[in-house]
Formats: sequence, C-alpha cells, structure tokens
Amino acid sequence: MTSIKLISFEEELKKNPELKESDIQILREWCEKQPHLPKISDSELALFLHSNYYRLEPTKTTIDTFFTVRTHVPEFFSNRDPINNKELKKATETVTDQILEGTTSEGYKILYGRFLDIEPSHFVYNDVLKLFNMVLDLWLYTEGTCNGHILLIDMKNISFGHVGRLSPMGLKKFLYYLQEGLPVRLKGMHFMNASPVVDVILNMMRPFMKKQLLDMFHMHTTSDTLAKFIPLEVLPNEAGGQAGPIQELHSKQMKKLEDHIAWFQEDESNHRVNESLRPGKAKTATDLFGVEGSFKKLEID
Repeated sequence: MTSIKLISFEEELKKNPELKESDIQILREWCEKQPHLPKISDSELALFLHSNYYRLEPTKTTIDTFFTVRTHVPEFFSNRDPINNKELKKATETVTDQILEGTTSEGYKILYGRFLDIEPSHFVYNDVLKLFNMVLDLWLYTEGTCNGHILLIDMKNISFGHVGRLSPMGLKKFLYYLQEGLPVRLKGMHFMNASPVVDVILNMMRPFMKKQLLDMFHMHTTSDTLAKFIPLEVLPNEAGGQAGPIQELHSKQMKKLEDHIAWFQEDESNHRVNESLRPGKAKTATDLFGVEGSFKKLEID
C-alpha cells in the first residue's frame, strides 16, 4: 500500500497512551497463526485494538470479521474505481459522503451523507454503499484512531421511491459489517430532516440491529435537537452550516478518492482472506448472511 500516506504506528502510540506495544505483539503473534488472513500492519492492529477499547479477544474477532466481510461482499468492496467504473461514477453523482471538518464537543468525527440527485431510479444501494465505504476506508487509513465517529444522514429529498430500492439482504450485510467488523468507536447514528420515510427504513433495519446500535439512533425533524449533538457550523451551507457549498465539498472528497485509486486496487488484491487457508471450515457469504430468499416472510410482516 504505497500510494497513500498511512498513519504510522509511532503516531498512534503518541495519540493513545493506553496503546501498549506488548498488546500489539500478542496480536501480531496471533495473526501469524491465522494463515488465511492478509499481512496486517501495526497501525492497523492499533486501529482494531482501539476500536475494541483495548480488549484483546474482541479485537481478534473484529480483525477476522473485517477481512472476511470485505472478501465475501464484493458488491461493496471490489472494483472501486470512480473514474472507470461507470456504476460507481453514477453513485458519485447521486450521493455525497464526506468527513466533515471539525468535531463534536467530545472530539467525535462526523461522516455526513446526503442525496445530490433526488431521482429514485438513479439510486443503486450497493454502489452508494461502496462509495460510503471508500470514503470511510481512506479516512481510517490516513487519520487512524479517534475518540469516536458519528454517522449523520441528511434525509432531505429521500422519498418512498428510494425505500423501494432497498433490500433486506443489502441492509443486513452493511449493518453486520458496521456492528461487527468496522474498526471505529461508533457513537451515534443521526437522521436529520427526518420524515415518515425514516420509520419505514428503520423497520427494515431493526431485525439486523443490536440494542446498542438502536440506542444510538436519533431522529431530528429540526436542527434544534441536532445542535445538542453536532455543532451546526460544520455542516455544508445547504444543510444549515457554514462549511461551504455542498458541491464544492463533494468535489474535494471525490478528488481524494480519485487520487488513491491505486491504493484501493492494491487493497483489493492483497488485503483479503484466503478461505482455502482458513483453519477449520472455510466461510462463505451464506454462512455469514444466510440465503437471500429467507427474507420473504420478513418483508410481508
């Protein structure tokens, strides 16, 4: 992964007094006994350990889940080239995902998402999730650990037409990755400009969410309640903030992704599990997520 300025392990040690080299050594030795895992750097191990509040056993589970999901969900984690992949390029015109400048009062970073193109037929869930994960990946690998992350979804212009393009399996895959594999300290999931559509989406998501994630859910119909969690000035101008025009911020974020296409390609080639080497039984997407058709009953209820 040479095409990107990764955060170094030394920087992580400086940032995190609780981070111990001895713990990293234990994880390194454990990784060596997992032949199916790719080579994992010390700064990555620090990210996994920090996201699990320095508990070793949960960290090992997160590491395995992170790389396993990224291997078995190619619709989110492969062909990540926003210039040459036509579907992904379309997603970059449909939505914006951006890490906002500034933090909450607790020092949490905010990932903001919103539709740019409101036509429901242009919304393709898998491609939009691929874009979201690219923005988050690049941020995690260049910035490393932080006190916490907040996901802020701006519901402006989301209609029932968009909801009809969601699938239970697609939601299950993302929520599993978010809760079990993503090396972040998730502190909140906020929906601003909330409308009745949110209730429908939440009902689709609920079967795949643990209580801990459900407790982080916040709906905001006005910015008054949002302001209790997030300083409004960090938002794009169109969302009631002062960070600048949304299109300008979006273009800046997309330029970052385009500049790092080689890194994404290298990640896809070298940073996946090799199931043929996994101790015990190899895993498949069905083992992780079940069978697509098994959601029929859930949709009718």
